[in-house]
Amino acid sequence: MTPVEGAHGAFCLVILMDLYLSLAAHSLLSAPVLFFALGFLASLAGGHIALPGGVGKMLALYLMLSIGFKGGVSVATHGLNAEMAWALTIGIVLSATMPLIGNAILSATTSLGARDRAAIAAHYGSISIVTFAAGSDALVRLGITFDGAMVAVAAAMEAPAILTALWLIFRSPSPGGDAAVADKRLNAALRDVVLNVTIVILIGAFAIGAITGEAGMKDLSGFIVDPFRGALCLFLIDLGAIAGAGLKKEWRRISPLLLGFAVLMPLIGAALALTASALAGLSVGNTALMVTLAASASYIAVPAAMRIAVPDARPELYLSLSLGLTFPFNLLLGLPVYVGLAQMTGG
Repeated sequence: MTPVEGAHGAFCLVILMDLYLSLAAHSLLSAPVLFFALGFLASLAGGHIALPGGVGKMLALYLMLSIGFKGGVSVATHGLNAEMAWALTIGIVLSATMPLIGNAILSATTSLGARDRAAIAAHYGSISIVTFAAGSDALVRLGITFDGAMVAVAAAMEAPAILTALWLIFRSPSPGGDAAVADKRLNAALRDVVLNVTIVILIGAFAIGAITGEAGMKDLSGFIVDPFRGALCLFLIDLGAIAGAGLKKEWRRISPLLLGFAVLMPLIGAALALTASALAGLSVGNTALMVTLAASASYIAVPAAMRIAVPDARPELYLSLSLGLTFPFNLLLGLPVYVGLAQMTGG
C-alpha cells in the first residue's frame, strides 16, 4: 500500500466514523431508544416494570394499525412505482432465504437438533415491526424521506420465512412422531401464518389507508399521528423489560456460538439487503428501511407459529436470541450503521 492509498483509506475511515457518531447521537439519544434501555437495564437489575399483557398487546396493535394506515395513505397520495416492485421482490426473496442461511450456520456450529435449528432460523427471515417503526422514526427525525409502501414490504416479509422454516421442520418429522398429528400441526401453522394478527392488521390498515387517502388521514390524525411516538416509547419500555428479564433468566443457555449467531445473522441480512438495494437503485430512505427489515428478527409472528407447528422446539432459545439479543443489538447499535450504509450507497 502506498502512502497516498493509506492516507485515502484513513480519510474514508474518519468520514465513516464521523457519519456513524452523528447518526448514533440521533438514534441512541432518542426517546424511544432511551425508554427501551430503561426497561432493559431495570429488568437486568431485578426490577419488575413490564406492562400487563393486555396493555402490551393493545399497544402493539395500535403501532401496527398506525404504521399500516399511514403507509396506505402515502400510496394513495403518491402511488406505487417500479422501485417498490423491486423492494417487494427483494424483501420476499430475503425472507424466504435467510432461514436457510441461519439453519446452515447453526448446523455447522452447534449441536442443536433440526427442529430447534429451524425454529431459531425462522426468526431471522421474518421481521420485527417495532424495529421497522424505530427505523422509520429515526429517518423522520433525520429528515430522510422514504416510501410509505415500505409498510407493504414489511408485511410481505412476515410469511415467507415461516413457510421456509415449516419446510425445514416437516421434511424431517420427529422420530416416532404421529403423521396425522404432524399434518394437523402443519395445517394449523399454515392457517396461523395466513391469519397472523401482524399480517392482518398491517395489510388491513394499509388497504383502508389506501382507500380513504388524505380524507381518512384528516379524520384519524389525532389518533394515528400525534400519539404515535409516545405509544412507541411506552411499548419499548415494556419490550426492554421483557428482553432484560428473559436474558437474565436464560443467559446460561446462550453459548458463545449462539451469542455470535444472534449478532452475525442481522449483519448477514443487512449486507444482502444493502447489496440488493444498491443494485436495484433504491433511494436512501428505502434502502435504510430494507436493510433494517432484513437485519431484524421476529418475536411476535414467528414464535406464535412455531409454538403451534413445533411445540418441542425450545422458546427459551429462540426468544432469548431474537428478543433478548438481536432486538437490543439492532436498536442500540445497528440502526445508525444501517442508515449510514444506506447514505453511502443509496440512490
